[in-house]
Amino acid sequence: MSLLALSPTASALKEKLEAFVNERCIPAEKEYERHIAQFSGTDRWSPNAVPPVINRLKSEAQALGFWNLFLPHPVPGHLMVDDGVAPSMYLSNREYGILCEVMGRSSLAPEACNCSAPDTGNMEVLLKHGTKNQQSKYLTPLLEGKTRSAFLMTEPDVASSDARNLETKLTKIVGGDGRVKYILQGKKWWSTGAMDPRCKFVLVVAKMDYSHPSCSSGEERNQSKRGNQTIVIVPMPHPGVKCVRPLTVFGYDDAPHGHAEVWLENVELDESAVVLGEGRGFEISQSRLGPGRIHHCMRAVGLAERCYELMLERTFQRQTFGKYLHEHGSCRELIADSKSDLEAARLLTLSCAEAIDTLGARGARDKIALIKVTVPELTSRVVDRAVQIFGGAGVSGDFPLARALVGLRTLRIADGPDAVHKQSLALMELKKVKKGMQSRI
Repeated sequence: MSLLALSPTASALKEKLEAFVNERCIPAEKEYERHIAQFSGTDRWSPNAVPPVINRLKSEAQALGFWNLFLPHPVPGHLMVDDGVAPSMYLSNREYGILCEVMGRSSLAPEACNCSAPDTGNMEVLLKHGTKNQQSKYLTPLLEGKTRSAFLMTEPDVASSDARNLETKLTKIVGGDGRVKYILQGKKWWSTGAMDPRCKFVLVVAKMDYSHPSCSSGEERNQSKRGNQTIVIVPMPHPGVKCVRPLTVFGYDDAPHGHAEVWLENVELDESAVVLGEGRGFEISQSRLGPGRIHHCMRAVGLAERCYELMLERTFQRQTFGKYLHEHGSCRELIADSKSDLEAARLLTLSCAEAIDTLGARGARDKIALIKVTVPELTSRVVDRAVQIFGGAGVSGDFPLARALVGLRTLRIADGPDAVHKQSLALMELKKVKKGMQSRI
C-alpha cells in the first residue's frame, strides 16, 4: 500500500480541509497579525489581544468536521463534552500525518482545528494517564477548545537536553494524619503557551525530593537513573507560578500564545496533581513525543511546500540579466534540490507514522529519532532556497518565508537537539548490528 493512500472517506475529508486552509486560514493570517499588532508590552498577552478571527475559524472547522482529528481513539464515556468534540472520523497516525501536512500550510489551521501543540500532547497525556477527575477538570475544556495549556520542562540554568539535569524539585511531605502534600520549586523557560490568557493549566516535569523528615529513607534509595522525574498538573493562574518574562524566537514573540520564563515558588499541591504516579515522568514524556513528532514533521512539510510553491511562482515573475529566474540553470538546480528534499521529508515521516501504527511508538523509536533529526533540516533547506530566490523580500515580513525559516530552524532544538537524537539513533543501529553478530557466533 502506498504511504500516501487514503480511504475514500479520508480522501474527501482531506479535500475539504485543503479548501478550508487555502480559502479561509491563509487569507485570515494578515487579519490575525493586524489585530495583535495593535497591542504592545504585557497587553500582547491580555484576553483582548487574542484575535477574534481564530474563534471564527474554530467554529467553522468544528462545523466542517476538522475538530480534534489527532485523537487516536474515542473520548472516554464518562466525559461530558459538547457535541462536535469527537472527530468526524478516527485516523491512523499515517492518515492523520497526511492531513497534518495540509494544516501545516497555515500558521492558523492547527489551532483552528484544535490540533495544535502543546495542547495535543497534553490531551494525549491526560487521555492515556489521567485520572477521571483530572480528565473531567482539565481534559474536557481542552477537547472543547475553551482553554489552552502548557508543558514546562526546559530549564534556564542547566542543559535540559539531558533530562537528568533538571533541578526543579517536587518535595514530598507526609502529614501526621497520613495525608501527602508536595511543594514545587524551580525555574523553567521556553514554556510555550504559559503566558496565553487562555492557559488554564500547565504540566510540569520535576524531580522527586524525599529529603523531608516525614519521608522514609527507602523512598530516596529507590530513585531511578531518570532521577525520579514526576509530572504534576498545576492550575493556572496560580499565585506561586510567576511568568517573569516573554521570550523571543529570533525576535518573534509569538503573542498571544508565546513562550515564557516561569518561576515556580513554593507551589503547594496535593496527591490529585500527580499524573500516573511518582517517578513516572520519563515514561509519560516518551509516550507524548512519538505521535507528536509526526505532527511537527508533517506540518513542517506542509509549510515548506507552501514556501516552495511561492518560490516557483516567483521565478516566473522576476527577471535578471535578460531572463526570467526559472530560465537560469542555477535556479533550476535550487528547484530540483527543493523538490527532492520535500519528497524525502514527506516519505520519511509517513514511513515512521506507519511504523508507529504497526509496531507502536516503542517499536518505532529508531524512525522517530530519524525524522526528528532529518525532517527539520530538509524542510529548512527548502525554505532557505526560497528566501534566496526572493532576495530582500524573502527576509521581510511581506511574505511568510522568514517566519517559516525561523520556525523550522527552531525545530532542530525543540524536543531535544539534533545531537541527542543522532546519538540515540546511532546506538540503536549499533545495537542491531551487535545482536546480529552475536547470533552468528
